[in-house]
Amino acid sequence: MQIILYLSVALIAIAFFVLVIYLSKTLKSLQVTLTSVSNTLTGLEKQLNGVTTETTLLLQKTNALAEDIQQKSESLNSVVDAVKDVGTTVSKFNGTLQNITNSVDQQVEESKEKISQIVQWSNIFLELKDKWQARKQGKDDLSSKEKQRARAH
Repeated sequence: MQIILYLSVALIAIAFFVLVIYLSKTLKSLQVTLTSVSNTLTGLEKQLNGVTTETTLLLQKTNALAEDIQQKSESLNSVVDAVKDVGTTVSKFNGTLQNITNSVDQQVEESKEKISQIVQWSNIFLELKDKWQARKQGKDDLSSKEKQRARAH
């Protein structure tokens, strides 16, 4: 019975030794995996730092751009107000021109008869002028014929 006990203890020792060997291999494999994970995390940390830096720069640029847009928007508001004022001025000017046009139309309508009389008098004056010139031309023609006759004699 002692031999069975020794054999059992020897078998347990061998089994324990095999277990330790497999456990050692598993732990070594786990160590390699953990080392790989550690290296990956280190690389990821470096990349994350780079992304963080770029994100910070992008945020700063975005803030600067937002401020620039705000300033330009305020400037544009003053331009829009100025254009609005110009539009109001043009509208008032158009209203004034329309009033003047209406006034002139009304005065022309009221003065139609006077204008008609002026045109008639102008026509009479032009006819008299034409007759006067024709008469003067006739006298000049007679006078030059008489001078020619006088010279001929």
